[in-house]
Amino acid sequence: MIGDVLISSIICNNLRIAYPNAHIDYLVYESTTPVLEGNPNIDTIILFQEKHRNSKKELLKLAFQIRANKYDLLIDAYSKLESWLIVLLSGAKRKISYKKPGRTFLYTDNVPFEAFPKTNLGLAIERRLSLLEPLHLSIPIDPLPKLFVTEKEKQEAKALFEEHKVQKDRKTILISLLGSEKLKTYPLEYMAKVVDTIADNQDVNILFNYFPKQIDDARIVFNSCKPETQQKIYFDILGGQLRGFIGIMNQCDMIIGNDGGAINMGKALNKPSFTIFSPWIEKKIWATFEDGIQNISVHLNDFKPELFKSKTEKELKKEALDLYQEFTPDLFKTEIETFLKQNISNI
Repeated sequence: MIGDVLISSIICNNLRIAYPNAHIDYLVYESTTPVLEGNPNIDTIILFQEKHRNSKKELLKLAFQIRANKYDLLIDAYSKLESWLIVLLSGAKRKISYKKPGRTFLYTDNVPFEAFPKTNLGLAIERRLSLLEPLHLSIPIDPLPKLFVTEKEKQEAKALFEEHKVQKDRKTILISLLGSEKLKTYPLEYMAKVVDTIADNQDVNILFNYFPKQIDDARIVFNSCKPETQQKIYFDILGGQLRGFIGIMNQCDMIIGNDGGAINMGKALNKPSFTIFSPWIEKKIWATFEDGIQNISVHLNDFKPELFKSKTEKELKKEALDLYQEFTPDLFKTEIETFLKQNISNI
């Protein structure tokens, strides 16, 4: 959800350029708000809380609160059951969303939900930007999500690096160590080999991104790395909360690892990224800003397409753990080495 909210914020960013005097509000899950802090293109963040998911009465109450704001324009980038009631009761003069069966009557403008990307922006970006097309904005569209880091957060991250004696003469790589769930997490023993490849090829500092509750899995990766690799890992550098992570990511030079919120935040800070996709996730959607240099991603389908023939997303998700075992690090070792060479020299 963090990635979704961050990417969808490009709608707000471009609306602000087009309508500098507009009042722009953004309705999001409560847990995702840290990626929106400091964004000058959003006037009010409206929270969708657990009570709104669990109680029809609370959801109705929220819908009527939104109706009271008398919006001229509502853009529904979610277009699922929880948003339909809000849209229906919103009273907005214009309502834009994707053209999907059974819900077009809710909106004044229904935009095609494209199946394939047309550019290297990736479908996740292109679909959000398509929601602006009915407005015919006369501005250059900015497709890049943005994170806003305060000076205090920058200084706190620098102090953390100094406290842990991170070597300043080396580039620093953040490893997106664990996905949001096991089905989105590259096998730990394989991830250790990826970290070894990084350490073997470059004299760099290596940081692990994990939550305190995930420390056991993080320790498994660390212990599986070669002793010489372990010497380059600063295992205990962690941000206390999501904003702390953003500050740390801002201090790093690039990010490598599992697809997810961490990768999307790295890209929003304009950091080079190397993404490892889960076998059941569609790369064409979330492989954003792919240019073969600064942003590169790999998927098992790139190397063993025969494993994916005639299989649905549901089937792939069910087989994800077995498919992950086929996705051995040697398949993309050359790609990681190329990525490191290109970006270490460019930074």
